[in-house]
Amino acid sequence: MNHKVAFSFADGKTSFFEVKPNELLLDAALRNGVNIPLDCREGVCGTCQGRCESGQFTQDYVDEEALSEHDLAQRKMLSCQTRVQSDASFYFDFDSTLCNGGGTQLLQAVVTGVEQVSATTAILHIDACSNKQQLDFLPGQYARVHVPGTSEWRSYSFANRPNPTNQLQFLIRLLPDGVMSNFIREHCQPGQLIEFEAPLGSFYLRQVTKPLVLVAGGTGLSAFLGMLDNIAEKGGCGQPIQLFYGVTQDNDLCELSRLAGYRECIADFDYHLVVSKPSAAWAGKTGWIPEHFDRQQLEANPFDIYLCGPPPMVESIKTWFDAQQIEHFQMYYEKFIESNTKQ
Repeated sequence: MNHKVAFSFADGKTSFFEVKPNELLLDAALRNGVNIPLDCREGVCGTCQGRCESGQFTQDYVDEEALSEHDLAQRKMLSCQTRVQSDASFYFDFDSTLCNGGGTQLLQAVVTGVEQVSATTAILHIDACSNKQQLDFLPGQYARVHVPGTSEWRSYSFANRPNPTNQLQFLIRLLPDGVMSNFIREHCQPGQLIEFEAPLGSFYLRQVTKPLVLVAGGTGLSAFLGMLDNIAEKGGCGQPIQLFYGVTQDNDLCELSRLAGYRECIADFDYHLVVSKPSAAWAGKTGWIPEHFDRQQLEANPFDIYLCGPPPMVESIKTWFDAQQIEHFQMYYEKFIESNTKQ
């Protein structure tokens, strides 16, 4: 059985291709036009090395000068010696331009609906089934979306997992006078054509081997909806998951029924809503997200933490972890770009 593989690069581009049974990963990449830098092809020079982010693989031979025991423990691999045993994703610490590996596509889709899910948030639903193949992306990645009638493009995380019919969702913050926000409010209609470029981004769900802490600020929730969709579709991940979802006002909260649904179908999943400027009617958690972390629990076991949201939120959480001197965790994060390019 063939396996689907993703190669993700330092410039945020990703290529997807299939690997035949027992085929060397390097051979499969080259066969699909992804020209990974190489030299010896014998497992000695280390030129074709990357890191397996998810999936199972074996290596035929690795010289100790190419990858140390520590490297191997970090799931580093040599493409010329690797054979995948499952669908997998690999990261390479160089730009895709070095190997003609930027696998983004410019696609056309049709708007199927706009759903306002809070006072400040809408979900844009689009149908990209005119693309005959499934659009592949890693849960957490984003697309650059063209704003119809303008020369502007805006970037939004996919709010669902890849699917065979290419039905896609984007969670969009409605600004008082944003280019996309105005389009959504005033002009967006079902049946309207819209262009987008995807997949993009190095923020995506890695193989889950430790407890997960997910932290969303505002529409940063979108990336986590895609991740949780993917986990739910697989029936769970075998690790506890805690999601912290912070907003400014309680009427900014959205997709609460969807979060409750994950609690029902993903074992050991829970979520926490945090409002920094609550109304008198709000009875839940208030203040800032780090105030609600369980430090004792975080120190008990190694974990992975994913952050997605505005830069001040991401920086405040990074600062909190530095101040608390908590160890044994891996942090991945994506900061929203300023509104002239992201909103």
